[in-house]
Amino acid sequence: MSEPSAAEVAERLEKVRDRVRRAAAAAGRDPAGIRLLAVTKGHSVDAVATAASLGLRDIGESRVQEAQGKRSAFAGGDVTWHMIGHLQRNKARAAATLFDVVHSVDGIALAAALARHRTGAPTPLRVFVEVELTGIAGRTGATPDETPALLDELCALAELEVAGLMTIAPPGAPELADDCFARLRDLRDALRDRQGMTLDGLSMGMSDDFEIAIAHGATVIRLGRVLFGNGLVAGR
Repeated sequence: MSEPSAAEVAERLEKVRDRVRRAAAAAGRDPAGIRLLAVTKGHSVDAVATAASLGLRDIGESRVQEAQGKRSAFAGGDVTWHMIGHLQRNKARAAATLFDVVHSVDGIALAAALARHRTGAPTPLRVFVEVELTGIAGRTGATPDETPALLDELCALAELEVAGLMTIAPPGAPELADDCFARLRDLRDALRDRQGMTLDGLSMGMSDDFEIAIAHGATVIRLGRVLFGNGLVAGR
């Protein structure tokens, strides 16, 4: 499958930005507070270069080895690299220095490994706690009940900086995504009251449901297929 041209991505991006503006207006929000994360997993390094040339400086990958190849090959300007996929503890050493942000921290063992391998870096590794709200077998993420203790542990690790919470909605009817995103927002609000944490970031919403996520306060939307097509590996 061929990569979309830069002109095709630019056209798709303009449509996405228009949809973001409309969704933000409907929610009474400033669209400037919503970050577009360009998910280039399953695509070549050319997709990274195209995204950067269009002002998309946040790049999302879900596999450490794939991201390593792209980061070494990309010679462009300032880009922030995000790990959005499930991260195994045995990949923490590479991930801790390869990525600037990890969206999928789901346990203290992984967090501790990331912190250990981030020691000596000039800046902390920004992390989102992944929260599993669907009940779908095989899904990763901390449960809502586990999240408060995990956040307490994360705050004790100087090498990490808590950015907020992340979730992935279930596939299917929009009502399912609506409920999922509302629950993550409500959990964030409850944790703010309980633990006195800012927790500004809500990483939620992908190609099929980002407008619903914006309605519930998403600050980062992870967009792959709507910008680049399916690529080598189908992506949302």
